[in-house]
Amino acid sequence: MASTISLPAVPADGGLSHYFREVWSYPILEKDDEQQLGALWREKGDTEAAHKLVTSHLRLVVKMAMKYRGYGLPVADLISEGNIGLMRAVKKFEPEKGFRLSTYAMWWIKASITEYVLKSWSMVKLGTVASQKKLFFSLRNVKAKLNILESGDLSSEQAKLISSKMGVSESDIIHMNGRLSVRDLSLNAPMSQDDDSAEFIDSLVDESATPEQVYANREQQNVMHEHLANAVASLPERERHIFTERKLKDDPPTLEELGESYGISRERVRQLEARAFERVQKAVVIAARDQGADPSLYIDASNG
Repeated sequence: MASTISLPAVPADGGLSHYFREVWSYPILEKDDEQQLGALWREKGDTEAAHKLVTSHLRLVVKMAMKYRGYGLPVADLISEGNIGLMRAVKKFEPEKGFRLSTYAMWWIKASITEYVLKSWSMVKLGTVASQKKLFFSLRNVKAKLNILESGDLSSEQAKLISSKMGVSESDIIHMNGRLSVRDLSLNAPMSQDDDSAEFIDSLVDESATPEQVYANREQQNVMHEHLANAVASLPERERHIFTERKLKDDPPTLEELGESYGISRERVRQLEARAFERVQKAVVIAARDQGADPSLYIDASNG
């Protein structure tokens, strides 16, 4: 698909302002237009329809990519990776299910960007389980909210405070903070001043996944997104909207705000949200087991 659709070129960081202006010039599609274009692309392979779907969501990629600037990677690269995720989402978009493309695309965009960040961050594997990835991407934000300096080691009091806020063990907090703090350390630096023949790179163990494992993990991730999208689409309209607003938005509305829009109580919104989540969780776990996958990955993702 990438070879058949021409997108604005993402320049180096210094020229991003022009790219932003170009991206924001594309119109945001109404739901009916989006559904019609999705049908044209899915049923007839209309690349012009696909182009309109992609370009109308390029600003969504930019907004999501900018949230990952703190990891020391070029913004242009983050946007490029997010655009790849967006095109994958458009390729698999099923308009007949009734949900908006942005809701579905957010999963793919985020997956592409976070995969790139994790791959680029270190030669040593930071961890592959969902809880470790979540800690990697959450620790910086929690430290900022607690006014803890970005660099340097954590005191025992700070580690305990973060542990209580995140529900993660102090040892895991300290370990991950250490990994984040040594991002710019040269792997060719000597391990000691007395012996410059031994370098840090010599002490590293290659724990990276084989190409076969990488492919298998990527395929499983794709299947996971499909099951999550199908589960959300199967919810009743009101529950689907509440679930989408509360679980899939970067800045979710409060229970009170949703209650006012529906003319119901805060507690009723909470009940509908809980019921929707239970239904989605049950659906994706069943689908995961049918695929022979680990259900815990699906549960964590749907609770993300």
